[in-house]
Amino acid sequence: MQLKTFFNDHKRDFVAGLIVFLIALPLCLGIAQASHAPLFAGLVAGIVGGIVVGFFSGSHLSVSGPAAGLTAIVLAAIGELGAFNIFLCAVIVGGAVQLLLGFLKAGGIANFIPSSVIEGMLAGIGLTIIIKQLPDAAGFSTQATATMNDADDGFVMGFIGNALQHVQPAAIVISLLGIGILILWQTKWFKRIQLLPAGLIVVLLGVGINWLFSSAAPDLYLGSTHLVSLPVASSVSEFFAQFTLPDFKGFTMPKVWETGLVIAIVASIETLLCVEATDKLDPQKRFTPVNRELKAQGIGNIISGFLGGLPMTSVIVRTSANINAGARSKVSTIFHGMLLLICAATIPLVLNLIPKASLAAILIFTGYRLCRPSIFKHMWKGGWTQFVPFVATLVAVVSLDLLKGVGIGLLISIFYILRQNMRIPYYYIRNTYSNGELVKLTLAQEVSFLNKASIKETLEKIPHGTNLIVDALLTEYIDFDVLDVIQEFHDHIAPQRNIRMSLVGFKDSYKVYSAVSEKDIIYSLMHTEEVPKRSSGGHKNLLQQLAREAGNKYSL
Repeated sequence: MQLKTFFNDHKRDFVAGLIVFLIALPLCLGIAQASHAPLFAGLVAGIVGGIVVGFFSGSHLSVSGPAAGLTAIVLAAIGELGAFNIFLCAVIVGGAVQLLLGFLKAGGIANFIPSSVIEGMLAGIGLTIIIKQLPDAAGFSTQATATMNDADDGFVMGFIGNALQHVQPAAIVISLLGIGILILWQTKWFKRIQLLPAGLIVVLLGVGINWLFSSAAPDLYLGSTHLVSLPVASSVSEFFAQFTLPDFKGFTMPKVWETGLVIAIVASIETLLCVEATDKLDPQKRFTPVNRELKAQGIGNIISGFLGGLPMTSVIVRTSANINAGARSKVSTIFHGMLLLICAATIPLVLNLIPKASLAAILIFTGYRLCRPSIFKHMWKGGWTQFVPFVATLVAVVSLDLLKGVGIGLLISIFYILRQNMRIPYYYIRNTYSNGELVKLTLAQEVSFLNKASIKETLEKIPHGTNLIVDALLTEYIDFDVLDVIQEFHDHIAPQRNIRMSLVGFKDSYKVYSAVSEKDIIYSLMHTEEVPKRSSGGHKNLLQQLAREAGNKYSL
């Protein structure tokens, strides 16, 4: 009875796990191939990422596995170390460092990443997914791509014509129908009648259409180049022989430790960014404990290294597909890992019937949901300080890579933060009377070193002969550098420019003293006209305001 209840409660999770499994399968193989690692190593990382990391993780929806962002690091490291089994020692080291970072509570760094950068990262990943899936959606093969690259670079029409010769009509039909189904499944009418998830229907439809082409139109049939390609083991011993054990002498090599540290840093940053994005995409808006996530990733990478797998991170492609498929808990993540294990060992021939165009359709639709026009509209309404970092991050992620894109977005966000801080450290009021000018600077609640340049510039622009009041009554914290600027101006610059300066409300611990009191300045201007000749800063008569505020204190 309890088992039946469990299946009823997690029905959506099992369906989502199936969809993520179908997407993760070719990605695991593709990343392994791009890294020049054994294809089975990609599957091992996917299995461990699903079952092990899924079990230890505190995230309800995040899916881990081999990540494209680590491909360049893995490729270079395998080449430098000379053997894949030595590289596995670096994966173990990377996992151990991540585990240590989790215990040191280093996961909080993700909280300092602005939402505009995270949204830009998601949109950039979405656009990257679309771009990278277009070849499979159109049916390009490796040979076709090489032929197109040999075309005349300067003749665009020739390039396009050459490209069109390598288009597979069957792949286009399958991908377009798949995208159409995914779009229709989002409408209210289809949501009422759907019994199976759209992603599963897209896969089954792709297999069915290609099977029909095999008998009705053999010229259109998609061959093995355009289908999922999974290693096939003929026996149990051959299956277990695909696991690669690490060569432990690698731990004596400094390069292994250096590579492991790089893997730990990059994988941790990508994981934290993905977890932050996952929490934003989660319909239930649940919170992921980031330090627990680092520990889970560390355990996963240690086990993956011992079993001959690639390093892994939390992957936004699979995670977003998991969310879009209706997952509600980590059961979907664990289930997808179990399916990878079962199918890699038992039915690889069946899985090899799935057209890549069907999976490309699912991924293109997933990418579109990450960079849909409504997101651009939302960020535009947030103003330039939100829109510019968003667009910069998006463009950099697409044109460079994930980490560089986020880094560029952070730099631009920091620029706007510094600029904003320069504008808001005080409230400025200036009145001109018949016998002199009165300026009051009311400092903000917190004045940091970021405000130093703005306050220094404002003080330097105070006209000669001005009566200046700097009010810190509402200020809880003032940075030492700012205090130094104010005291320096008071002691040396103000007397030279005949500026009568009063410092009000500064804490005794700051040791900032003023020879002229606020009372002295008010008395000197009390007999002037009631209405100032000129005012700025939002108050028509600053003198009257100060007199009222100080009336009881000075018995004016």
